[in-house]
Amino acid sequence: MASLPERKVGIVACSGEELAEGTVTRLAALKVLHELRKGRTVTICLPLFLAGGEGDRAFARFFPTITVDGCGLRCAARGTEMYSGKPTASVVVSDLVEEAGLPAPAGRRCLDAAGRQAVDVTATRVAELVDRILAPAADEGVPGPEPLTDRPVPLTLRVKR
Repeated sequence: MASLPERKVGIVACSGEELAEGTVTRLAALKVLHELRKGRTVTICLPLFLAGGEGDRAFARFFPTITVDGCGLRCAARGTEMYSGKPTASVVVSDLVEEAGLPAPAGRRCLDAAGRQAVDVTATRVAELVDRILAPAADEGVPGPEPLTDRPVPLTLRVKR
């Protein structure tokens, strides 16, 4: 009997480099990947995904994904929805920072103390979402959870003429 691939969660992190929150997304995704949920997650390269990376798009189409955006533009969530379907869960760093009462992170290349705190808060939230998504009930034939986004993801297409 053929075995199915191990179920993992894809993490699509913002690639915005103009804001410290973009750096927070990438560092938080790496922390989840290498420390908090090692072996249970994979990262999806957003620029490759948007440029037509079929492997990344297929993964996001058939496996659960969590998008981690730096700001309210939600580029990772919108891109994922456009090319593969609605993400299973979505996190926005600027919202998490506000919820936690942290100062806004600063430093795009080298984060300040608030930025490092934001990485920890974001990574913890993403790890919690991974746990919810991969809960044992999902392996026992029980339908998986509904998407965990707290609001609809706006989708805008820009067509050059």
